[in-house]
Amino acid sequence: MCTGKCAKCIAVVLYPLALTSIICNLMLFFPDWKTIYAQEDREGKGTRITDEVNYMGGVIGGGIMVLIPAIHIHLTGKKGCCANRCGMFLSIGFAAVGVLGALYNLATASVGLSKGPVCLYQASATQQVWGRPFDNNGTYLSHPDTWDKCLEPKDVVQFNVALFAILLVAACLELILCGFQMVNGLFGCICGTCNSSDSD
Repeated sequence: MCTGKCAKCIAVVLYPLALTSIICNLMLFFPDWKTIYAQEDREGKGTRITDEVNYMGGVIGGGIMVLIPAIHIHLTGKKGCCANRCGMFLSIGFAAVGVLGALYNLATASVGLSKGPVCLYQASATQQVWGRPFDNNGTYLSHPDTWDKCLEPKDVVQFNVALFAILLVAACLELILCGFQMVNGLFGCICGTCNSSDSD
């Protein structure tokens, strides 16, 4: 397969991955499908949203920082201004930005999974507090029987685990694809893109 067509295929796969990352990150702001927790968090009534959600790893890292490179990478696979050796050289830099974005998304999703969600839980026999009952205890993932520690929002552990796991998978795929495009861009810069405008 020529480097131009390969770049186009990579970009086509990156689009839904970036969109998925953005949607999952935004959904994490609304545990139990309610806006009240994000509102209380914003109003300073205490932490209601998991820190890693506020870091916007899915929106900024896996979303914008991958989407913009994907557009340029896609253009290198079409006939036009970017479908030449110079365009392929630039795609290496854009793909590197995508790699950084994917790494940021991967890091925030990994930490979010390992620390668990912010929720209302029974801290003692007489006290319920908002916090992270599974903080620094990634073993909770293999013990779903402990997930009922979180009293509110409803099913927040399952909600966070599912969405952070999707972000983690999306970030890994983005990382692989952007890394592959860096290699593909290097070959395209040296050998051309199989388009008639390669000599530009």
